[in-house]
Amino acid sequence: MMSMKTLVVFVAIASMAFAGGLGKSALHGEYVEARTADVFTGPCFANAEVNLMGELAVFGWRVSKGSFEGVNLDGLGVVGVVRASATLGDIHNNPYPVKGVLIVDERANAEQRLALQKMAKRMGGDLLQDVVKVMYAPVSLTFENGNLHGGKATLKAGLAEITTRAIREGDHICTNEEVWYTPLTKLEHAMPAYALSHIYQGEGLDTRWSSPDKRSAFLGSFQLND
Repeated sequence: MMSMKTLVVFVAIASMAFAGGLGKSALHGEYVEARTADVFTGPCFANAEVNLMGELAVFGWRVSKGSFEGVNLDGLGVVGVVRASATLGDIHNNPYPVKGVLIVDERANAEQRLALQKMAKRMGGDLLQDVVKVMYAPVSLTFENGNLHGGKATLKAGLAEITTRAIREGDHICTNEEVWYTPLTKLEHAMPAYALSHIYQGEGLDTRWSSPDKRSAFLGSFQLND
């Protein structure tokens, strides 16, 4: 027969294991971003834009499958919109402070909405530490033929939108282009793309913008395992 002391130890271990399991995060999905500066460009173009533009961005995640801190997020999305103090990604200037807005998938229930916000702040890092407004709207991220490698993606989240196509030979204007900046979040795989549209017409950042027809987008896939 189990002694009282043994029973107490067993219950304690079981409780710790259960509590530890509640905080587990394991998910994967797709990502898109666009900025107001070219990310695939040559030095001459980049130098002409730095400190003049590139401080605004829209970026979004769609969870294909998985959970964050024990909350299932299959098929849900969340979008960050930021206004920085300098060109995002420029190693010579500090872009902070940065103000952010979150657009959370309105299909999510209360628990999922909170988990999506936490996930976005985790994935967005310092860029989303000062969120001034949270909105709820339909969020969708789709890829032509379901494959991000084709370069054609559409993100819609309330008054934020990104549409992209693949980089083409004609986009190599100076023939010295390269991936000048890295994506705004950690990705398993990333590729630059051409932004046909990059729009934010919502509130919270004291500015609205439309920045189409630029080599300013990234498409990618992400994974998180705790």
